[in-house]
This record gives sequence, C-alpha cells and structure tokens, in this order.
Amino acid sequence: MLLTNADIERLERKGYSKDFFVQFAAAGYAKLRNRRGYCVFYDAETKRCSVYRERPLGCRLYPVIYFEGKGVDVDNLCPARNKWNRKQIEKKSAKLMKLIEKIDSEAKQRRINIALSNNTNQQTGDL
Repeated sequence: MLLTNADIERLERKGYSKDFFVQFAAAGYAKLRNRRGYCVFYDAETKRCSVYRERPLGCRLYPVIYFEGKGVDVDNLCPARNKWNRKQIEKKSAKLMKLIEKIDSEAKQRRINIALSNNTNQQTGDL
C-alpha cells in the first residue's frame, strides 16, 4: 500500500516509528512495510488492522484499486467485493485518482530532494 506524507505523519503521531512501517522505493514512493506477507499493522491472530482508525487513505478506499493499463476497479481478491454498489465505487474511484496524483507528486518531490542532497554532498566534497 502506497502512503502519503499525511498517512506517515498520522501514524507517527500515534507513536509508530517511520522505520517500522515505511519502506521507501528508489523512485521516491513510500509504502507500508510487509511482514510475513501481510502489512506490518495486520494482526494475524485477530485478523484485524491494529491501526484501523488511523489507517492510510489507500486502505480506506480499498477494495477500489488502480490496475495499471486498465484503470480503477474493485479488487477481485477482496472477500467483500460484492457489497459495493456502482455509485460507491465511482465515489471511491474519484478519491483514488486524486490520491494517486498526490502520491506521484510526493514521490517526485522526494526524488528532487534526494538529487539536491546528492548534488550538495558532491559540491561539499569538492571543496
């Protein structure tokens, strides 16, 4: 699950360390860490999310997901996929597209920040 800066900040305010739950990809994307094939916040014993009230926006929009090359649809793997009507799916789809734009923008900014940091480090090393 991809994360926004707001998702990360909300979970940090609840006392979780970013190192515990965030994995940064080379392209600048922040995503939830997995452990044993599940989100780090998934409690396999109770089969519940341990941060349900603070869960990321992408989790809130699930089971509506974006399929590369296909667009937005309901995840066929979700056991509750049939409980959503078309109107609910369309509403979540609009929110999901805005979320994707935000995530892409934040990932781009992280790449820029890394490039600037690397450039600064190189210039400092040249002195």
